[in-house]
Amino acid sequence: MAGVKPKKHLGQHFLKDENIALKIVEALKNIENLPVLEIGPGTGVLTKYLLEKPSWEFYALDVDLESIDYLKSTYPDHGERFQFQDYLKYDVPFERFNVIGNFPYNISSQLFFKIWDDRDKVDEVVCMIQKEVADRICEKEGSKTYGILSVLLQAFFDIEYLFKVPPGVFNPPPKVQSAVIRLKRNNVAQLSCDEKLFKRVVKSGFGKRRKTLRNALKDLNLPDAVTSLDVMNKRAEQLSVQDFISLTEKIT
Repeated sequence: MAGVKPKKHLGQHFLKDENIALKIVEALKNIENLPVLEIGPGTGVLTKYLLEKPSWEFYALDVDLESIDYLKSTYPDHGERFQFQDYLKYDVPFERFNVIGNFPYNISSQLFFKIWDDRDKVDEVVCMIQKEVADRICEKEGSKTYGILSVLLQAFFDIEYLFKVPPGVFNPPPKVQSAVIRLKRNNVAQLSCDEKLFKRVVKSGFGKRRKTLRNALKDLNLPDAVTSLDVMNKRAEQLSVQDFISLTEKIT
């Protein structure tokens, strides 16, 4: 781990288990050899295995300049691959690409919202995140864990829960369990409703998840024809992805 110190304000927990690192890289199928972006490479435990994929156009992005400098010095023949860049603010220059990484835990949800924004470009994602976030993303309707990211991501991606990762394989060990998941872009090119409104309906519904949708969506100033629907007597967690799509269609 010499050369890069984990920084609490960046949510860094560096993976130190080589077997898990290899499993994560091998979980990215990248069948079409699309460009791959690694988010938060840290000390490069995934990076070295990604560099062993000669057919992959691979770049590592980090907001930690110490990490970028360390990787450039460790792999001088690949300096152009390591970029001091914030994915959250990055307009990715590829028509299609894949994402991999041990996501910084303090911004993992923000990263998934960015992936949702990039949904027409992102083909596949393999990432390690907090177990509770992984549970939330993979959950189906009817669960208290089911939420905004569950609906938004499941609308456009097939999601697999791959395996759990214990705290002891990190430096420093996080206070939570971790998990690795894979997202694969599905065949839905476009929803049958207004996608911006869909996102707004989902966020508003779960923003007041203890209330019925009739009350949770009041700020949207919905017409009586919508507020009188039976579905408005339900809470957001009771609606499937398709239910949210159908509701958004009715609103428009």
